[in-house]
Amino acid sequence: MTTQQLVDQIRKKKSFLCIGLDTDLEKIPSHLLEEEDPIFEFNKAIIDATHQLCVAYKPNIAFYEAYGLKGWKSLERTIDYLNKNYPEIFTIADAKRGDIGNTSTRYAKAFFEELSFDSITIAPYMGKDSVEPFLAFQGKHTILLALTSNEGAFDYQTQIIDGTELYKKVLKTSRTYENSKNLMYVVGATKAEYLTAIREIIPDNFLLVPGVGAQGGSLQEVCRYGLTKDVGLLINSSRGIIYASDSANFAKAAKIEAEKLQNQMAVLLDSN
Repeated sequence: MTTQQLVDQIRKKKSFLCIGLDTDLEKIPSHLLEEEDPIFEFNKAIIDATHQLCVAYKPNIAFYEAYGLKGWKSLERTIDYLNKNYPEIFTIADAKRGDIGNTSTRYAKAFFEELSFDSITIAPYMGKDSVEPFLAFQGKHTILLALTSNEGAFDYQTQIIDGTELYKKVLKTSRTYENSKNLMYVVGATKAEYLTAIREIIPDNFLLVPGVGAQGGSLQEVCRYGLTKDVGLLINSSRGIIYASDSANFAKAAKIEAEKLQNQMAVLLDSN
């Protein structure tokens, strides 16, 4: 998927909502546990109920790896279902990979070719040669961790090195990478006050923004400082949507919560 195709979907749906598929067998409705593949059945129901309200889905890979081969099969079935039935949806493998060149290339092949994700989240700590292998894949996007929403982000990301915060160095340096036009960045919603400085460095790149809702981030604040002429934001919500209910009507409840966010986004887009 190209960036322009993503922008077109945002304009069409009046939504820049990304739904995180952090599927946990201990949290899904108990009746689904009787299914042969409860994770997939849960994901499928959520997707069918919400696909018109969002432009992206983001499976967190750890929630699938935790169940071994069965979990990987559920992930494979989920992404295959999305690609076949809702090809307009942007897919994000929230894998947070990042290693030396040859290993990064294998990670990229796994998620871009075997599983056919549109994008993957990457940790930048090992630098250029750990990121560029992902950027070499045409039509795919690499989402670099820049300033995350967790409390521990302050341990490193905002530390000043040679007069500049480390996260700013990550942003500036990554712009020099080959095929950097394919970069997106993770910026937590709980760090909205940093968005002005971030947009000075990367004025047009898309930002994947977790932390709205359960983690306390403000959609309005993020949009105030982060929106661009092409929107430039993907706002992720996971628990607040997919676990809106543990009853038999869980998918309907998820749709209601997704619709609340989408309605807010429509208003913000109309005023942008």
